[in-house]
Amino acid sequence: MFTAIILPILLLVVGFVILVYGAIGLVDGASSLAKRLSVSEIAIGLTIVAFGTSAPELVVNVFASFDGHAEIAFGNILGSNLFNILMVLGIAGVVKPIAVKRNTVRKEIPFMLMGTIFVFGLSNNFSLSGSILSFWDGVLLIMGLVVFQIYVLTIAKEQYLDVDIKLYSIPKSVMLLILGIAGLLIGGEMVVNNAVKIAKLLNMSENFIGLTLVALGTSLPELVTSVVAVVRGHSDIAIGNVVGSNIFNLFLVLGVSSMIHPLNYDPSLNPDFSFLIVVTFFLLLTMFTGKKHKIDRWEAIIFLILYGGYIYLILLRG
Repeated sequence: MFTAIILPILLLVVGFVILVYGAIGLVDGASSLAKRLSVSEIAIGLTIVAFGTSAPELVVNVFASFDGHAEIAFGNILGSNLFNILMVLGIAGVVKPIAVKRNTVRKEIPFMLMGTIFVFGLSNNFSLSGSILSFWDGVLLIMGLVVFQIYVLTIAKEQYLDVDIKLYSIPKSVMLLILGIAGLLIGGEMVVNNAVKIAKLLNMSENFIGLTLVALGTSLPELVTSVVAVVRGHSDIAIGNVVGSNIFNLFLVLGVSSMIHPLNYDPSLNPDFSFLIVVTFFLLLTMFTGKKHKIDRWEAIIFLILYGGYIYLILLRG
């Protein structure tokens, strides 16, 4: 047992190291590119960084759709989006309070909230007969993402960086972005695979593995990227990463998944979907409590407590 678990532990550590350096490369490259192109950090965070950190969810869902595992496709998105808000912003906010720009409060977070409600209704066929995301539902979701990206382009030149950022040439900035995303994907996969091996060697249940280690693994890029961004003083990338990633998950990942294969939605997921809507609304509410337009440490702690309670209830539910 001891010798069998050594290699997975070592690979797990290596995976975390690759993940951290991938996040650093992604944040540095995105920040430098933003300043070189006179584009705001929030716009970069809502696009390049968000897409890069959502790549694991996209890959998982594409394979799940090809194999006809709709429950994995929906569970992956619900679990990841809840983790992004409660754990990613929770941990990042405990490390350092996250300042949020007015535009994000008034437009981007409300768009994420309305998008979550819309996908919830679409999945339940708006209470009509049947619960399925069809090919045309997927097309509609992709169109929603296009609308959001057009909005991002309109704000890209409106907000300028007011933080000290190390500048690289545009080719080097792009290379850092590519290497950063590659590091996140490789590191995330190593962490997930070896965490599962360790869990099995320790006789942990498959249910516990799926709800914790695997869900954590696909969202590790968002977690590491946002924490690194906050530590380096780039709050816009931290919040933009989470908001953008959740929007990408809802519109791009579920959209592509349902276009590959219609996804049958299990109504037993409605409590989880409803909880995601409540949590997203709570995130918006925190923008007006305590210090305005800021996620304070006490609010971040509440996020972490909510996630812990949710996981506990999931385990009780089986």
